[in-house]
Amino acid sequence: MSVLEASVKLSRGAFSLAIDERIPLAGITALFGRSGSGKTTLLRIIAGLEPGAGGRIAMNGATWQDGPRFVPPHKRAIGYVFQDARLFQHLSVAGNLDFAARRATDPGPSVESVVAAFDLKPLLARRPQALSGGEKQRVALARALLSAPRLMLMDEPLSSLDEARKGEILPYLEKMRDESDIPILYVSHSAAEVARLANHVVMLEAGRIVRQAAAGAFFADADAAPLLGMREAGAVLEARVTAHYADGLSELSVSGGTLTLPFIDRPTGSTVRVRIPAQDILLALKRPEAISALNILETKIIAIREDDGAGALVTLECGRDRLLARVTRRSAQALGLEPGGACFAIVKTVAVAQGNLGAETPAQPESA
Repeated sequence: MSVLEASVKLSRGAFSLAIDERIPLAGITALFGRSGSGKTTLLRIIAGLEPGAGGRIAMNGATWQDGPRFVPPHKRAIGYVFQDARLFQHLSVAGNLDFAARRATDPGPSVESVVAAFDLKPLLARRPQALSGGEKQRVALARALLSAPRLMLMDEPLSSLDEARKGEILPYLEKMRDESDIPILYVSHSAAEVARLANHVVMLEAGRIVRQAAAGAFFADADAAPLLGMREAGAVLEARVTAHYADGLSELSVSGGTLTLPFIDRPTGSTVRVRIPAQDILLALKRPEAISALNILETKIIAIREDDGAGALVTLECGRDRLLARVTRRSAQALGLEPGGACFAIVKTVAVAQGNLGAETPAQPESA
């Protein structure tokens, strides 16, 4: 596993950034937080695009910045993907890719393999002006990969795309995460996006890192919920596709039971990542009968965290996983919920929707 050492300070007007952390880099590490929290500023410092920032930046023994030592951006072997693709308008897609491959200082993937991985062959002769937003970002991702970077930086690469185009790009990002050995530092303020993609989450607030953890632990942490916003709180589970049924449903296996949801276009045995929002779980002391919900999981109450309003966040143990359920304090008191007690978590199929799955899936009606 790679480790990024970041000890930096920067003041700009009323905003100040002060970071002193070791950040693990394996797969995709997300820099996550609200707009203005300092995510992009930190990314630019790491890339060497903010030479006025003092401090130290190093990765795996390579020091890019430390006191008077400052390695310029083009010598850091970093690939950078911006919000807009920033392709060379005077070059074709093939020309953009060849330019990156020629500038690589270390051995990297072949142009042919990257073209195949990102399905770019039909686009090679086109200029950027003739590409859709999603196509431009695919080319930008491929171009960054061809520069043979030691680290990939991505600054909200999906923010300028509509939901359909985002759906096209997400599987390519997952493929890079799962098949490339290049660590990715990924900036986003979308909880759903981070939950689907990230292996590790670093939370920024007002220029400070306030929390970092593996993605599953981060989203299942009740103490992180106020930072996320209660609507974004929820668990991230690894699940395995175990069956497909003729009535259009698929079955997933998680450590604490099974989930049934609209058809997932993945073969049985495949692993997918599922996000279950806390607000989409109901709790019951006894297993309910004669109910339309298909997903009922037996759980144990680990903790109850009351918020400043009328709500309470219940942490549940389900097999090896943790779930979060958001209920009213009145409901928690009426049910007599206490740590150590048993209860059943009821999840509507629609709550485990396609947009919360770490897999490319066709759109499904919100039913079942």
